[in-house]
Amino acid sequence: MNWPMVYILCFLVGLMLSVVTFLGGSLRLPHPHFHLHLSHGHAVTPRASVRLGTNRPDIPHVNFATVTAFLTWFGAAGYLLSQFSSLVTAVILLIAIAAGFAGAAIIFWFVAKILLGHEHELDPFDYDRVGLLARVVSSIRAGGTGEIIFSQAGTRQTCGARAENGEALARGTEVVILRYEHGIAYVRRWEEMAAGNEHISSKQVL
Repeated sequence: MNWPMVYILCFLVGLMLSVVTFLGGSLRLPHPHFHLHLSHGHAVTPRASVRLGTNRPDIPHVNFATVTAFLTWFGAAGYLLSQFSSLVTAVILLIAIAAGFAGAAIIFWFVAKILLGHEHELDPFDYDRVGLLARVVSSIRAGGTGEIIFSQAGTRQTCGARAENGEALARGTEVVILRYEHGIAYVRRWEEMAAGNEHISSKQVL
């Protein structure tokens, strides 16, 4: 068996696949925000949904990136040692295998800790506006439409709003979004919601 050819072939295949992996890969990148859950009947139960990177997807130790890293490092170390050292074939093979595992471990650590260190699985609940606390920034006329501001997914957002019961809501009024239809949020005063729910102990509005 021509070991130098085996090593150089492993190196070239691993390097090519590694380049393809990084060029074709896509990275996603979290936020504490406060959300209320509204059950039927408008009962309000506060829920803090905090994303701090602890819910990131698990990745297996043996994956495409680590395999290609192993091939690249194994091939490079083996070829260099076979060409420029006087070590016997068995020793070179063992050193090349160790180098391959070292390269795979480094790539795994880089992907898991650096690239995916703050990644989390998307939860549709985080993007549901129903139950969010908001503040009226443009007065809502009786039976009319105004504007509210609220925080969701770590960003400030605004949208048109109407009072669910048709009342007028002055600027600065704290409200809860009860439903969201066709770009309009239907809201009710926070005080009214809080008065009917003894479990509410904290809130966060802009």
